[in-house]
Amino acid sequence: MEPQQELEWMKAQKIAISVDLVDVAKKQLEFLAAVDRNRHLYDGPALERAIYRYNACWLPLLAKHSESRITEGPLVVPLDCEWVWHCHRLNPVRYKSDCEELYGRVLDNFDVVSTVQGICCRQTKEIWTKLYPNEPYNADLINLSEEDISERTATLAKYTKYDLISAARRQSPFFYQVSRPHMKNDLFIEEAVARYKGFLHLIKTNKEKGLKRFCVPTYDIDLIWHSHQLHPVAYCKDLNEALGKVLEHDDTDSERTKGKKLDTGFSGTTKQWEDTFGTRYWKAGAMYRGNAPSPITSNPSSYSMIRKKVVSSNEHPQEIELPDRKVVEVLLEFVGVKNLPEGQEGGLYVLFSKSQPDAFFDVKRRLSILSESGEKQVASFQCEPTGELHFELMSHSSSKLPIIRSTKTLGSVSFSIKEYLNPLSKLNVEKWLELLPSSGTMNSKSILLRVGISFTVPVPGPYALEMTNSRPFSKNTCFFKLPGRPQGGKRWTDVTDETGTRFISLQMRDLKNNKNTENPRKEVVALTKSEETCTLAESKENGWSIMDDLWLFHLPNKSSNDGHLFELTGPKMVKVFSGRKLDYESRHYGKQGNETDFLTAVEFSTEDPYGKALALLDLKSRLVLAREKWMVLPGIILAFIASYMMKMEGYEGIITKSKDLNVNEHEEKESEELNGVELTFEPNLIEGVTKKIGTFSGGCGSGCGGGCGNAVQSGGCGSGCGAGCGGGCGNIVKSGGCGGCGAGCGGGCGNIIRSGGCGSGCGGGCGNIVRSGGCGGCGGGCGGGCGNILESGGCGGCGGGCGGGCGNGNMTKSGARDGGCGGELVRVNVAYEHLNGESVPA
Repeated sequence: MEPQQELEWMKAQKIAISVDLVDVAKKQLEFLAAVDRNRHLYDGPALERAIYRYNACWLPLLAKHSESRITEGPLVVPLDCEWVWHCHRLNPVRYKSDCEELYGRVLDNFDVVSTVQGICCRQTKEIWTKLYPNEPYNADLINLSEEDISERTATLAKYTKYDLISAARRQSPFFYQVSRPHMKNDLFIEEAVARYKGFLHLIKTNKEKGLKRFCVPTYDIDLIWHSHQLHPVAYCKDLNEALGKVLEHDDTDSERTKGKKLDTGFSGTTKQWEDTFGTRYWKAGAMYRGNAPSPITSNPSSYSMIRKKVVSSNEHPQEIELPDRKVVEVLLEFVGVKNLPEGQEGGLYVLFSKSQPDAFFDVKRRLSILSESGEKQVASFQCEPTGELHFELMSHSSSKLPIIRSTKTLGSVSFSIKEYLNPLSKLNVEKWLELLPSSGTMNSKSILLRVGISFTVPVPGPYALEMTNSRPFSKNTCFFKLPGRPQGGKRWTDVTDETGTRFISLQMRDLKNNKNTENPRKEVVALTKSEETCTLAESKENGWSIMDDLWLFHLPNKSSNDGHLFELTGPKMVKVFSGRKLDYESRHYGKQGNETDFLTAVEFSTEDPYGKALALLDLKSRLVLAREKWMVLPGIILAFIASYMMKMEGYEGIITKSKDLNVNEHEEKESEELNGVELTFEPNLIEGVTKKIGTFSGGCGSGCGGGCGNAVQSGGCGSGCGAGCGGGCGNIVKSGGCGGCGAGCGGGCGNIIRSGGCGSGCGGGCGNIVRSGGCGGCGGGCGGGCGNILESGGCGGCGGGCGGGCGNGNMTKSGARDGGCGGELVRVNVAYEHLNGESVPA
């Protein structure tokens, strides 16, 4: 901050708040979660009945209690009445006027507690029953009889005419925006309180200058603003002292289209904040998440029986031992640059990456600099809270020929994430960083780069595992036997993490001593890291027994009507649905692939009666993404069995990865959006982003033989395979490694999709490299086909026949650029969405 900006921030922090907003915010989050478990209160007959009970019972009871205390302990408000009260108070001006008109004073929440707090409600219930014998304290709002609530309301002596049905509908989406784990963190909320005071200071400044500006908060500020309004007397007092009036809270406008009221309001608020305080207005974990996922069912699950004790990862010998990983959400912007070399020409941008790539972020990305380009760009990504972020200041200039471009590194600097987050003391930083000059760069002063970074608090990260098939061994493949792999005719399915480390291998076998020869029972056998084999699942008449009867995987009951395919019953109730559901919906989790290639495991419980997404099973790419460790092994087994079952049913498209490796234009575009993490702004407008959940990179497949080709997401090297590598070497998907040496690689080596590696000796087919081709390698026959490299081609390699076909003619979208194996960084498309927040006219 500049001195004047720092002074403005200090003024903002002097605004007096007479309630503990950190405590109130945490209780509000707990209350909103309870309401979300009772979604019948969001709309329909239950909401109408709750509004009647609020007007007829709760407000009169609250008025009596505020005039003369009627219980020894606090008054405990029923959940349905509290929800309506909550929505009423979030229009503070209307709530104040309603209370004064109906009861002569503002009805505050002093000495009132929520049922969510677990305080005994016996005294309140007894008084309620005496006053309202025909209206139970805990009403059944699900099994309601048909009655005209509006007629009953019209007979009341006192009731608000405020449209509480519309108010509840407007507030019902709010919990989704503030429901992520980091929102409950004390440090995050404390910073949100400070930002709320800054928000009020902007409104105060506008009022003093006579400016009419529609100010729009981010969701961390909005959470605190709501918390303040839930104490109506304190809110009126504090805002009158700070602003000279009770501040409106206008939540009626939710249109986010560019140029509309929210859009322009947020743009203006962003510019005013950054000009006033000299820091970024956006904040990691506080931005608009998009619309809430579509519900799986409109009826809450009534399942509450626990069949068996839930086991942790160290209580079951067959659990996969996985390292616990933390993850943070990061927002990054490059604000300005100083002390550029004299005569500097060309455009400037910054490449950023992790010095040591991790499980969530292992790419190099490009971002413009606001002061140089005039375009506000912010990158949004996830990474582990370890290591360093590395920034490289790049200069580029173009010649008259569009394909030729020169780039130069002016300097670089690293920012330590680990030091910044350990110990955790602040979640955002904006500062000038001094760059180390690159060789050949002469400058009297060090170049300075202004960087704005914001983090969420670290939370447990998801687990990502991949299943790949190993081929049977024979004399014609490799000479070396892989350790820990029994030799035999059947292939094993290896389960590996993002680094390529194998944790377990699976195989489907006929069950021994099975008398039914026509339809033999099956078993899933595992080979562990310690070279031991064990049985993980056995087929039975009614499904599959998993992990020594801990789980039963079976078809759903015929009476079930929520559309799930399978059930996994045991310590918890897990239902398996076709496609991507809840948080894994395509609009939240990229837009790649056919929905029928995915299964979503959803847990139903008392805490999550409408379901919580536990794992996504990508049966085509053979990927398992699990949010909780206990679900990793059941998820792997489930995906393995489901693939087998669907293959037996003839649905080959879901599991035959290498049958057709052609990528059509539509599929490529969707994949780009899945991998996109760069967040592009219109000037002064934050946009949404499709986040990358995890990145997969395999190691080397030395001696793999023909099976080397079945690497997915990021294939390793198949060196040393010899003649046996054959056409199979080409079946490397999403990031091919090296095809290795040997004449046998053949034409198939060319079928490398989305990021080809080196295809040494590939032959004529080497040209079929799509989306970031690697090196065509050496050897004759590469020929003209090598030019068919799409979206950032690499080098065609050396040797006879490479010739003119490698000469850039057929390269599209990004061309060869600087060439090299694997090409240069490719900018990805971004899914745009506007930030939303509640709004206030000042």
